[in-house]
Amino acid sequence: MAVTGLDLGGGSAGAPVVVESSFVTLHYRIVLAESDEVMVSTFEEKPATLQLGQGQLAEGLERCLLGLRAGERKTFDLAPSQAYGDKQPQLYRPVTRKTLMQHADPDTTFEPGDYVHFPAPNGGQFAGTVVRVDEDSVLFDFNHPLAGVPLRFEVQVIGVL
Repeated sequence: MAVTGLDLGGGSAGAPVVVESSFVTLHYRIVLAESDEVMVSTFEEKPATLQLGQGQLAEGLERCLLGLRAGERKTFDLAPSQAYGDKQPQLYRPVTRKTLMQHADPDTTFEPGDYVHFPAPNGGQFAGTVVRVDEDSVLFDFNHPLAGVPLRFEVQVIGVL
């Protein structure tokens, strides 16, 4: 992980520090490192508040916050393995059209690139990206959409409890 930013927000030695169980109020931006496309940004809206360790933010992104103080603003360049992880080949799985249509509107079509949510047998939900459509099945990529992608993660810590 490369830290490419500076303390721009005036974090001070006496300010609270982010630890593994902190509640943190912050602005953040996630950018595709290769194209500079902004995927998420709270800088133009109200800040986010989250508790670390609760899965509200990817584990790799949470690790970037550890040790930061209220008032700090930093930018991190992250390899895929440091953010949402590398693509896992075993998460490319075919789903039969019959199974899909049991839970979809009869007019539903599936096209490569579509991000689809559908119910899991245990009452949860699956979500995946359509990779290929065949006559009897649809190949899905169940990796997180940002898995395998280098990212830039910019944060401004506003408050820490």
